[in-house]
Amino acid sequence: MALDPGAVGAESGPRRATWESKDCILYALGVGAGVDELAYTTENTKGVQQQVLPTYPVVLSIDPGIFKRFGPFDWAKLVHAEQGVELLRPLPPQGAVLTTTRIADMFDKGKAAVVVTESESVDEETGEPMFRARSAFFIGGAGGWGGDRGPSATWQAPDRAPDHTVTYATRPDQALLYRLSGDRNPLHSDPAFARRAGFDRPILHGLCTYGFTGRALLHTVAGGEAHRLRSMDARFAAPVLPGDTLHVDIWTDGEGEALFQTRKDDGTIVLTNGRCRFTADATR
Repeated sequence: MALDPGAVGAESGPRRATWESKDCILYALGVGAGVDELAYTTENTKGVQQQVLPTYPVVLSIDPGIFKRFGPFDWAKLVHAEQGVELLRPLPPQGAVLTTTRIADMFDKGKAAVVVTESESVDEETGEPMFRARSAFFIGGAGGWGGDRGPSATWQAPDRAPDHTVTYATRPDQALLYRLSGDRNPLHSDPAFARRAGFDRPILHGLCTYGFTGRALLHTVAGGEAHRLRSMDARFAAPVLPGDTLHVDIWTDGEGEALFQTRKDDGTIVLTNGRCRFTADATR
């Protein structure tokens, strides 16, 4: 079952997405924020203005319509491989965007394929760009048309101790909470479905791990201020189970840039190839 390499450049949308204050709060709770992050988990705390986590656009930028343009493939063999987000302006606690998504690349891995999508979301009222997202999907059994294999990864963790390591414990019911932000895939909630997919029990959403990691970056390199985290890119390397503890290692790599990875207690790297950009000076 091969994909359609001629689909590169195909678009879907514009797709309208809206959000309210409570949606931002629910997402923040879903990625582990709590009573020590009231700017993200409440809207009516005295002296605290509500902010939106910089990773929230990954929920808003999803357009299921683009998958119809890939060509034939087995949904059971599709894995979210990479995710990136770029914030072009701070996200307000409520709003509406129009998102256009395009197939940016399609790589032939022989017995598998990788499809890269890019999207841009603009403010519905003003047309001003608000954020961009980039995703890569690994699809087993979908290669073999003789196309380009794609670039090799060049990311490598620095040969020194991290400048920051942030540790978060996920909850046993973390996936049940995160799924309320939109991803209802039963792989993350239904034990029988998870067993059919080869797991002992439901696994955590990769984008939930991504959100936990984004919080670590926010509170270290960006000083807890959402507008200072400009972009975040990472590759999903291994599954996480609800209840696992996550350790986010961060290396500052020059002014305004950092590298990062996320690992479990046993050392398994679950998020790698991490890069982020941030505003180093809080006054800018």
